Amino acid sequence: MKKLAILAAAAAVVSGPAMAAPGDTATAQGAATAEVVAPITLAHQTGAALDFGTFTTGTNGGTVTVDLTGAGVATADVTLIGGSVEAADLFDVTGDVNRSFAISTTPGSVSNGTDTMNFTTSAPASASLNGSGAASFAVGGVLTVAGGESSGSYTGTYDVTVSYN
Repeated sequence: MKKLAILAAAAAVVSGPAMAAPGDTATAQGAATAEVVAPITLAHQTGAALDFGTFTTGTNGGTVTVDLTGAGVATADVTLIGGSVEAADLFDVTGDVNRSFAISTTPGSVSNGTDTMNFTTSAPASASLNGSGAASFAVGGVLTVAGGESSGSYTGTYDVTVSYN
């Protein structure tokens, strides 16, 4: 009888369904997120310009530097004329509330059609949008004057780029 019970138990094990050992598989649910931010926009303030002022060049040249507050200083053989008004350029940024952004500028040049003078630009490396999603910043620069440039009005451009950090 004992043999019969052992055979019956063995047959039950062999004929029963296969069972996976505990721990061979597991399932859990993951999480996913997304965040959409307002696009960043850049606008040049109407009437603003990086203005290196009014100056004489002399024969040896020099530089005119305009800082971010719009204050101008001439060096070497360049002299700002009394009453000259220098100014930093001004830009407005809009976008996602309280988000920081990077600012980059390129060099440029001004020309009167005959002569050209090159300049470098300077701006804050970064800034942050306020609680309304707005910010403003200034751009200054350094104009290189070779000396002997012809008199007249000089105009030119440069590029400014902003991007979210």
